[in-house]
Amino acid sequence: MNGEIARPVMPVATPDTRPFWDGCAESKLLLQRCTACGRVRHPPSPICAHCLSDAHGWFPASGRGSVYTFVVVHEERRGWEKLVPYVLAVVELDEGVRMVTNLVNVAPNAVAIGMPVEVTFAASNDATRLPLFQPATLRAPR
Repeated sequence: MNGEIARPVMPVATPDTRPFWDGCAESKLLLQRCTACGRVRHPPSPICAHCLSDAHGWFPASGRGSVYTFVVVHEERRGWEKLVPYVLAVVELDEGVRMVTNLVNVAPNAVAIGMPVEVTFAASNDATRLPLFQPATLRAPR
């Protein structure tokens, strides 16, 4: 998606999330992995919830997953008028973590749980690149 997305509130990078947002700026979906136990985690955090280690690294995700759940939003909010209706979804990435996101390039009535999706990036009104998801090509539902 090459267009710009106008959003009234944009995410703010913190020291823990900076690598994620830096990756998005380069159209790369980066995930955090605990280097002690190997668990992937999202959202990023300073300490692993599984082994309590503070050792972690970042790796490029596949950008593929499936719709875990979704809702179609019809309510207009100031600044979002051009986006209604839109699909707010939880996508389960192939790496095993879930991400709250928007689905784009799909009619709201065509979205289904289990639908294969892939990441795409869109510039926002403050130049932040947001990871969004769209229907995947050449992929069977899970």
